[in-house]
Amino acid sequence: MKDRLTASDIRKMEEEIEYRKVTLRKELLEHVKVARAQGDLSENFEYKAAKQEKNRNESRIRYLERMVRTAVVIDDSSADDEVGINNTILVEFCDDHTTASYKIVTTVRANSLKGLISIESPLGKALMGHRAGDTVTVHVDDKTTYEVTIKEIDKSSDDAEDAIRQY
Repeated sequence: MKDRLTASDIRKMEEEIEYRKVTLRKELLEHVKVARAQGDLSENFEYKAAKQEKNRNESRIRYLERMVRTAVVIDDSSADDEVGINNTILVEFCDDHTTASYKIVTTVRANSLKGLISIESPLGKALMGHRAGDTVTVHVDDKTTYEVTIKEIDKSSDDAEDAIRQY
């Protein structure tokens, strides 16, 4: 399955690829050279660690290039009063009247521990396209559902906090 990404996601990935190729690759190659110069490679932990880090960087570059090449670009615009990608949503859970705030993002940026939920998640799917005041049924699986009420939709987006970079 191809990943659904926004133009912003693609741009961030391309920036990371550029950084890793132009800056990080040179630094890591230098670390390998310095470690290699320290002598016997069979017992040189620094050399092995430097090689592993260089290889991780190359793997990440290949992964990002494949993601960019195979991605399906989706539109991240939505009406002013409806839930869309990159919106922060305040919801109230109807069963216990607790509230929580979530940001709706693409799957590549999802991180539930930071309140970033995917458009592919049950809650993300249920919220998309709805408006403040709507009560929405979230289908977790065939037998499990729950309801949430959308309290607020914040359209402002701070991409800096959601950077994809992992270096």
